[in-house]
Amino acid sequence: MVGVESMGSARRWWYALKPASWPKVFVPALFGQAVGAASAGRWSAGALAWGVLWTALDITFIVLLNDWADREVDALKRRMFPRGCSPKTIPDGILPARALLLAGLGAGVGALVLAGAAGAVLARPLLLPLAALSLFIFAAYTLPPLRLNYRGGGELLEMVGVGGVLPVLHAYAQCGQWAPGTLRTWAPGLLALCLASALASGLSDEESDRAGGKRTFTTWLGNSAVRRASDGLLSMGAVFWISRGTLGFLAALPVLFFGVRAWRKSPEAVTNAFAAQGAYKLELHRAIWWGTLVLSALVLMGRWGGAR
Repeated sequence: MVGVESMGSARRWWYALKPASWPKVFVPALFGQAVGAASAGRWSAGALAWGVLWTALDITFIVLLNDWADREVDALKRRMFPRGCSPKTIPDGILPARALLLAGLGAGVGALVLAGAAGAVLARPLLLPLAALSLFIFAAYTLPPLRLNYRGGGELLEMVGVGGVLPVLHAYAQCGQWAPGTLRTWAPGLLALCLASALASGLSDEESDRAGGKRTFTTWLGNSAVRRASDGLLSMGAVFWISRGTLGFLAALPVLFFGVRAWRKSPEAVTNAFAAQGAYKLELHRAIWWGTLVLSALVLMGRWGGAR
């Protein structure tokens, strides 16, 4: 792979950590922090600092072990498309499989230790069990023996983990309640948006996943049906939020704006059109991330400003 040989050690690790994907986890985590702070009526600087560090470890755990677990199907995709996809961490020799496995497991252990310590310091006894549940959901998604992203249902598990458990964990860290009313109000819309993202993530791997035996919604239903489902779920999430009133309407505006841009790019994002798929998913993710960030700010302003 062109350019890999010239990469230094730090650049190789930075590439393997896939920083462009971090908002997928950081944004719902921040939403949970905002909901928790709004419910408590104040920010906990300790809970916020814990949230940033824990989420960084969680992301490291996820991306490195996902590459380790998918190394065979990634190698298959490289053989099928020698120049048609982005560099693959293990098959393209960016980092060895053993290094990713050890670093990923180390990050997972670090996340558990940090949750246990923060639970004691912040007087949040459920912090460690909730953090362990979040890590377990990813393990069930990608690691044996469950490995649901190969058996089917991985996208649903991703929706629950990213759109459900992550906000719950971070809201609990802030306010000590694992399901405050504000979180329950906005959760259906966020879950719909996260499922749209999870479905779209399988588009670029359709043929290699099918050849490698992975059962995703894309390998099952095909590219076109999954794009329509993602577009529909994006609209559904916006409608859920709009139905909740003024704050939801304002938060839905960026979802609709970027959603229209994604919808316009959708017809070009057909099977193996990797660049067009990337452009489509970029707009889809902008819709979800900007909408959730706006909602987070509005939840704080609404509660602290006495608008609700």
